[in-house]
Amino acid sequence: MPALLAGTAYAQAPYGAPQGEMVLVAPNGDLLDYVPERGAVIISRDRLGRTVLIDNFGNVVATEVPAETYFPQVRRNRYPVEYQDAPPTDAWGNEQVTTGTIAPVERQPLDQAFPDDVTQEMTSIEPQSENLPRHDMKPTIAVKTRSRPEITALQVFLDREGMSPGVIDGKMGSNVDKSIAAWQEKTGETLDPNNTDDIIERLRFSGGLAITSYTITPGDAAGPFVAEIPEDYSQKALLPSLAFTSTTEMLAERFHMDEAYLKELNPEADFTIPGTTIKVVNPGEPMTGKVARIVADKGRKQVFAYDEYNTLISAYPASIGSSDTPSPSGLVNVERVALNPGYTYNPKINFQQGANDKVLNIPPGPNGPVGTVWMALSKPTYGIHGTPEPSKIGRTQSHGCIRLTNWDATELAKMVQPGVTVEFVD
Repeated sequence: MPALLAGTAYAQAPYGAPQGEMVLVAPNGDLLDYVPERGAVIISRDRLGRTVLIDNFGNVVATEVPAETYFPQVRRNRYPVEYQDAPPTDAWGNEQVTTGTIAPVERQPLDQAFPDDVTQEMTSIEPQSENLPRHDMKPTIAVKTRSRPEITALQVFLDREGMSPGVIDGKMGSNVDKSIAAWQEKTGETLDPNNTDDIIERLRFSGGLAITSYTITPGDAAGPFVAEIPEDYSQKALLPSLAFTSTTEMLAERFHMDEAYLKELNPEADFTIPGTTIKVVNPGEPMTGKVARIVADKGRKQVFAYDEYNTLISAYPASIGSSDTPSPSGLVNVERVALNPGYTYNPKINFQQGANDKVLNIPPGPNGPVGTVWMALSKPTYGIHGTPEPSKIGRTQSHGCIRLTNWDATELAKMVQPGVTVEFVD
C-alpha cells in the first residue's frame, strides 16, 4: 500500500501537503490517523473510482482522497478578479474597509425624483432585469421530511457555495428553498435535497463534513460583552458599544448558526469556560470575487450578486422594506461601504422609534441597528446592512433598506466597491 503510506504521512500537515499526495478519510469525514495492517482490510474501488478500505465485516474503514481537495487552503474562486491589496485589520484581526458613523440624510418620498447630481450619474445606467434569468421560488425537486442533521448538511453545503440559507438551524424553510433554487441557477445543475449521500460527498470535497469540533479560547470567553441590549434607542446611545451579550451569541454568529441550535448541539457545555470543546457547523471560507451588479428581489426577499460577466456569484436571503416603509424601485448605486459603523438616529428624517424625539448617536457593534455593515445607496438614507437578529432575516420586514445577516452583509461588502449598481425589482 505505498500510496496509502505516503498519504498518511501528511495527515497532520494539511496546509502545504504536496499536490498529488493522498489521505485516508473515515466515513464520518475525519482523517484516519493510522495505516491499517495488511490482512485487516480489503482494498476495493467505489463508484467514483477511488480506493476504499473495507474491513472483514464489510464496513468501510476509509476512502483515499487527494490531500489538496480535503484541505483546501482558500475557497476556490470561479470568477476572474484583479488582485487587490488586503484591507487593514482591527485589533481582533477583522478586515476593515471604512469605519465611522452613519449620518442622517433626509429620506425622500419614493415618488420624488432623485437630486440632479444623482440623476446625472444614473442616466448612463440601463436596467438589467429584462436580461436576467427569472428566479424560481422553489427547488426543482421537492424536499421530503429530513432529519435535522441532514438538513444541517444541506444548509452548510449551500452556505459554502455562496447561496446563503440564512441562519443554519437544521430546519427547512423558504430561505433554504430559495438558496437551492439560486444554486441551480448558478450551476445549471439540479440538486436533490433528499439525497443526503450526495450532499455529504460534496461536503467532503469542500472542507469536510457539516459538523466539526471547536475549542473555546480565552479570548472567546473574555468578550467584550454587554449585559443586555435595550430596545429603546435612547438607552442604546448610553452604552459604550453594542457588542455581543454572550459567548453563545458571538460563536453562533461566527459559525452562521442559530443561537438556540448551537445550545441544542451542546446541551452540557459551559460556554464561559476556555478549553471547552463544542460542536459547531463548518460553513467554510467567505466567497471572493468582484461584484459588478446587485439585484434586490423584493418579492422573493433575496439579494443576488453578479460579476461583470452577468454570472451569479452569491445570493442572500433578505428583509426588504414593508408596506409602511417600502423600498425604492429601479436603479440606484452603492456610494460607500463601512464596516462596524455607528448610527445616528434622527426622528425628523428617519422612522419613529418609541418616544424618542431627539438626535441620538448610537455606538457600533453587531447588535446595533444596522449590525456590522452599512453600504450606503444613492437614494438618501437607504442602504444594505446587517442586523442584530439574524434568525428574522427573510421572515420579517425592514424600514425600507436591504437587511442581511451580519456575515452575509460582510461577505457582500468585501466584494463591492462604490459605483456598483443595485436594482430593486418587484
